[in-house]
Amino acid sequence: MKKFSTAVLCFAFAAASLSLVASSVQAAPARCEFLANAPDSHLVVKGDTLWDISGKFLQHPWCWPQVWDMNRDQIRNPHWIYPGQIVYFDRINGRLRLGKPMGDMSIDRVSPRIRIEGLGQEAIPAIPSNVIEPFLSQPLIIEENELQGTPRIVATQEGHVFLGKNDKAYVRGDLKADTSFQVFRPGLPLKDPETGKIIGYEAAYLGSVKLVQADKSGGDSAHVFTVVAAKEEMGVGDRLLPVPPAPILNYVPHPPEQSVNARIVSIYGGVTHAGQNQIVTINRGKSDGIDIGTVLQLSRSGAVIIDKTEGKKEKIKLPDSDYGTLFVFRVFHNISYALIMQVSDSVQIGDVAKSPE
Repeated sequence: MKKFSTAVLCFAFAAASLSLVASSVQAAPARCEFLANAPDSHLVVKGDTLWDISGKFLQHPWCWPQVWDMNRDQIRNPHWIYPGQIVYFDRINGRLRLGKPMGDMSIDRVSPRIRIEGLGQEAIPAIPSNVIEPFLSQPLIIEENELQGTPRIVATQEGHVFLGKNDKAYVRGDLKADTSFQVFRPGLPLKDPETGKIIGYEAAYLGSVKLVQADKSGGDSAHVFTVVAAKEEMGVGDRLLPVPPAPILNYVPHPPEQSVNARIVSIYGGVTHAGQNQIVTINRGKSDGIDIGTVLQLSRSGAVIIDKTEGKKEKIKLPDSDYGTLFVFRVFHNISYALIMQVSDSVQIGDVAKSPE
């Protein structure tokens, strides 16, 4: 599996986040308020994320791009936040800044600083990148028949029913000049909780293989591969897809441009309840205007009860309850992967994920 370095993720995030600030300040949502008990400052430490830090100051952590005081010249360059720096709350101007206390006249202007050395390897990420990293290079959501016609394992190393690391796999199919592949097994269909229709399939990622010897017989023989990494046992019939290139990702939190009312389709791992830092799928994707960085508010529909207090026994619906936030980090046509950022209740399949209010 092709892994992303923290430096790549941080660089993509930093560059994209600053351009978003420049283009979206005037269109910012009206509600981006500081906490009444927000601290005066926060010392950045290793393990922090921008989301966590912003949550110490803001009612909605995803608002952070709106409260950094940056001019257009600064926005053109990547800025980093590193362990050891201090985030200050400028209460007068309603901004977050990096630097020293405003009253210290001997220091430079307090604002995010350009830092090039080390290529940003120690810069803090926007969200917990280690949680979502396996989902960035593994195309777990596939369309119907997407695996049909792809190269497949036709035989295993002699004496092996299933394959593990360093074992040989014999493959047939058109490799299209690729040499590194991921191995998948077709999974269960994902159904839209609202319509009941199948909107995608979550394929099981098994591991990765690399070409050792290509078939030169014109299709009458098989390619020889070796297993580079094995997450699960792979065997005859499993399918190969080329390792995708490392995407440049925009991890800047923002509300969707259009109104969204989605539902939780599944919770990764096959469980029925989830909490913070777990992965869920929602039944909205590119076709619905969802993009990377979209923030959605988790909500649960209020129960319908019978009011027996006046003797009329009328049916009423209790108010819906908002209980957390989702951060979309990977988008497919009709489905998206989202990270549960913080919740006050457990997330359940069928819960609502809507535009934040």
